[in-house]
Amino acid sequence: MSLIAFQGMPGAYSDLACRTAFPGAATLPCESFQAAMAAVREGRADLAMLPPENSIVGRVGDMHALLPDSGLSIIGETFLRVEHCLLAPKGTRISDIKRIHSHPVALGQVKRLIAELGATAVVEYDTAGAAEIIAKLDSKADAAIASSLAGEMYGLEILRRNVEDEAHNTTRFYIMAREPLPVEPETPGLMTTFVFNVRNVPAALYKALGGFATNGVNMTRLESYMVNGSFTATQFLAEVEGHPAQSGLQHAFEELGFFCTDFKVLGTYKMDPYRLAHG
Repeated sequence: MSLIAFQGMPGAYSDLACRTAFPGAATLPCESFQAAMAAVREGRADLAMLPPENSIVGRVGDMHALLPDSGLSIIGETFLRVEHCLLAPKGTRISDIKRIHSHPVALGQVKRLIAELGATAVVEYDTAGAAEIIAKLDSKADAAIASSLAGEMYGLEILRRNVEDEAHNTTRFYIMAREPLPVEPETPGLMTTFVFNVRNVPAALYKALGGFATNGVNMTRLESYMVNGSFTATQFLAEVEGHPAQSGLQHAFEELGFFCTDFKVLGTYKMDPYRLAHG
């Protein structure tokens, strides 16, 4: 049975994502993204599932900066539809609730519920942590926004399901391992994730990316972020469809090499069916 590391407390959405993607697998809660990566790198876990982006809040934390030096490879992706639940001690009525506790991002996604109940939003460090706090408080005036898994783990009652303001709230997760997962170049529906820095010359980014267009490679994602706090050193994370051994992507990477530094492929893997269905 696989052991999958994630960032957060037991019952967090990342924990739920691990259990959904790998039914029957054991999960390993970690305090940080770095700790989850280290657990895999050091052999204490088989895989890590870490979120690079969410459909509402966009890029997640420091994931991009951590990926190049993680020592791990991306071997897959999965998507979790985030379904917020209103959790409270058993016997609580919705009219009893005066305060709603959760992570600030989750609280920002349930504004209509907070307004409807006239409740006060209380910021906690984690959604599952908020559920644990509510269980310990055992106060009918206090409720949490967290996953159904957190409610089950901490013995709370689900007063309402799907209380999020936006129905498309979805988080994407990278599945990461110590070694890359070999995939044949002709396999359909492949994605390649890589990072690079451009040289400090005029129009370097424009020239670096031109090879993808001329070789018919579809780029699905391009994001920039600062390196080591420098305003002049910018790193890019990009994702394209295809395998590096395919002629089009191979030629595009060759052209990219003329204008960039520190180029590194983080993984080539099959697209999740969710991406194909919602593309």
